[in-house]
Amino acid sequence: MAQQNQSSPLTCENLPSFLSSFVDTFVDFSVSGIFLPPQQQTPQKPLQTHYPSPDRLVAIGDLHGDLEKSKQAFRLAGLIDGSDRWSGGSTTVVQIGDVLDRGGEELKILYFLEKLKREAVKTGGQLITLNGNHEIMNIEGDLRFVTEKGLEEFDVWAYWYEIGNKMKSLCHGLEIPKNPFHGIPLSFHQVPEEFSHSIRARIAALRPDGPISRRFLANNLTVLVVGDSVFVHGGLLPKHVDYGLQRINEDVRDWINGSTGGRTPEHCRGMNAVVWFRKFSNELEKNCDCSLLEHVLATIPGAKRMIMGHTIQETGINGACDYRAIRIDVGMSKGCSNGLPEVLEISKNSGLRVLTSNPIRMNKNRSFADARTKEGLGLLIPEQGPKQVEVKA
Repeated sequence: MAQQNQSSPLTCENLPSFLSSFVDTFVDFSVSGIFLPPQQQTPQKPLQTHYPSPDRLVAIGDLHGDLEKSKQAFRLAGLIDGSDRWSGGSTTVVQIGDVLDRGGEELKILYFLEKLKREAVKTGGQLITLNGNHEIMNIEGDLRFVTEKGLEEFDVWAYWYEIGNKMKSLCHGLEIPKNPFHGIPLSFHQVPEEFSHSIRARIAALRPDGPISRRFLANNLTVLVVGDSVFVHGGLLPKHVDYGLQRINEDVRDWINGSTGGRTPEHCRGMNAVVWFRKFSNELEKNCDCSLLEHVLATIPGAKRMIMGHTIQETGINGACDYRAIRIDVGMSKGCSNGLPEVLEISKNSGLRVLTSNPIRMNKNRSFADARTKEGLGLLIPEQGPKQVEVKA
């Protein structure tokens, strides 16, 4: 005799949990087939800005909506197995921001990263994600770099999200769901009508206190210190350090959560913002403000280097300013320059090195030494020097 199904019937009492799992199932199935559990409503935890130096630290650059290239980068560092499950053990991983824009698999990447975060902690590892300028832009409603496929992905999300809200509204005693489209115009000037709903869906998902921004972006860091490495998407100025790295993280989090209202936090606005700054990323070292960088690092206790994304380095991950500035955005997304994935590895045993899928870079096999500590770094540097490819925003 077949065993009776012991699962609980669907009722209004368990509907919210069911719907959360259902939407996660729908979105995450195309990522890995492993579904995320429903998000738990827990009190907001303080953000951690400083972390101790781990045995192994991996930094991954801008992903820009390319799920397959994102997975290639994680595989390159041995962080996921053939089934896309975490295999990085106790490794600490930092993703430097710019998951959004220029590609059509942004939500899939957000779910993929969230799944890996949950898996990593089970083996003593951790994945820390940062906000880039494109996360800030989308939360602001600046959609200049959205692709048609990116709009379609959010359109599908909105369809299922609205179904979930309608189902919840049928149950007495449940809180009436908030309409995510409230206050968003029905149409937009100079936008073709066929894209209006998709744009509304994206704004609804990503604006402050939006369902996607609150769940996946609010707890991102904007500035991070791990051991002697400072991570930031664009760069830091003395005024940012004076203001306080923890305060910057908390200001951005509170803005994304919708608890502060008003404009984007000051340190994320303008070309000198922490997510926009480029003065340490110029292709020519003589045009990098190395003295300014030295001053900034000197104000952060124990900091030896700043690791940044944001500005595509066509010849791969490289260093400038006596390797105090490490630039890790290789434009790997098909929506950028379709670069070959590379990641930066920092370990206590072998120092800094680039893990690359570029056969030319692998064959060079050249290393350099840290001028300050004389440690062997194994960071591959192009023979002709780094060439910057600047992609606006």
